[in-house]
Amino acid sequence: MEKGYVQIYTGNGKGKTTAALGLITRAVGHNFKIFLCQFLKGRDYGELHTLQKFETVTYERYGRGVFIKSKEFVTDEDKKLMREGYESLKNALLSGKFDIVIADEILGTLRYDLISVDEIKFLIKNKPETTELILTGRNAPDELIEMADLVTEMKEIKHYFQKGIMARKGIEK
Repeated sequence: MEKGYVQIYTGNGKGKTTAALGLITRAVGHNFKIFLCQFLKGRDYGELHTLQKFETVTYERYGRGVFIKSKEFVTDEDKKLMREGYESLKNALLSGKFDIVIADEILGTLRYDLISVDEIKFLIKNKPETTELILTGRNAPDELIEMADLVTEMKEIKHYFQKGIMARKGIEK
């Protein structure tokens, strides 16, 4: 890739991770090397079975597989996993080996003080010129939005979750 940019997918609506995964599908078709690091996730999602089949995709997931309601529910294990994930993400990005690096739900870690805004700013400032960096998660801070080249906000208008319908196999998981 000649020039890589910084993209942010944020907002309270569904589709942030889905957009990043769609980009992976397109990039694999062009034989791009991709590093996907997922934070705060630990469940078995269907897309993981597909990603494992792509030779050009390196995938890592950091999370216990439980929803963290608030900072009071953050455990030492959460802190350890997020720290490991951040270091792995940083090393992959700075290595220059990947055309695209995706930090899925990294913005969600800010809410729980698991990763800092300054650490994410470091990634943006130090990414290789030819690497595309994609950050996803709710509540992107203004200072990160200003540093990004493309920002998309997913806005929830209506969601069946509000009627008690949980994540469905093959659709949300």
